Amino acid sequence: MNLAIDCQGLVKRFGIYTAVQGVTFQIPPGKIMGFVGPNGAGKTTIIRMLCGVLVPTEGQATVLGFDVLTQTEEIKQRIGYMSQKFNLYEDLTVGENLDFYAGVYRLQGKIARAEKTRIIELIGLQDRVSQLVSSLSGGWKQRVALGCALLHNPQLLILDEPTAGVDPVTRRVFWDLIHQLAKEGMTVLVSTHYMDEADTCDYLGFVFHGQLIAFGSPEDMKKREAKDNLDDLFIYYVEHEASDDPRNLAIIKGGRG
Repeated sequence: MNLAIDCQGLVKRFGIYTAVQGVTFQIPPGKIMGFVGPNGAGKTTIIRMLCGVLVPTEGQATVLGFDVLTQTEEIKQRIGYMSQKFNLYEDLTVGENLDFYAGVYRLQGKIARAEKTRIIELIGLQDRVSQLVSSLSGGWKQRVALGCALLHNPQLLILDEPTAGVDPVTRRVFWDLIHQLAKEGMTVLVSTHYMDEADTCDYLGFVFHGQLIAFGSPEDMKKREAKDNLDDLFIYYVEHEASDDPRNLAIIKGGRG
C-alpha cells in the first residue's frame, strides 16, 4: 500500500529533554489528518521532522516515499508548508509575494504566471493582488500565506495551526478549501485546537507530552470510548494517560493549542 506518510517510532530529544516519544502513524494519499494537543505537546516538532527541517533522534519515517533522514530535499520540493507565523513580506504586495515564492519554487515564465493566476482564483485574491500585505487583516494574510504554500501544487500540504486567531468566515473558507484539495488527491496534515475542525478530518491524532496517545478516524475514536464529542474524548484520553500527574489539570483547563 502506498502511503503519503509512514511514521515509525519517531523520537526527538533536545539535550536531556524529550520533545517527541515514539510516535507512529500512517496516512494514505488524499486524506486529511489532524493533530490535536496542548501547547508544547510536540505537534510542531513532529511536523518539522516530517518536513525535513528537524532530524529525528530515533525512529524512521517516509514522506511521499522519501526518507526524512536521507532525502530531505526531495521532501521539501514536494510539500507545501504553512507555519504558525506569517511567512510573508509585509512591504510587498500580495502579487509580489506570490511572484517571490514562485521564484523560490523555481517556477518561471508561462508556468509561473499560470500558477499565480490559479492561486489567485483558488484563494479569492482577485481584489487584493495590488494591496500591501502590511495592510491586510490577519485572516487575509493567512489566505495569502496558504496561496504561497500551494503555488507549486504540492502533493502534501502541511499546516501548523492555520486558523489560530482568525475570524469564523476565514476558518470556513480555509476548511472548505482543505476538503476541496483532499478530494482532488492532495494529502493534508494539519494541527488545530478547534474540535469542530478536527471532527471533519479523515484521521485524528491526540498528542500529549510528546506521545501520540490516540489515533484513528474521529467517529471510530468516539465510538470506541463511547463519547459523544471530541472535547469529552480528548479529556478522557488525557486523564487516562496521566491521571497521576496533577499538572495535567492545568493543561486540560488551559486549552488544546
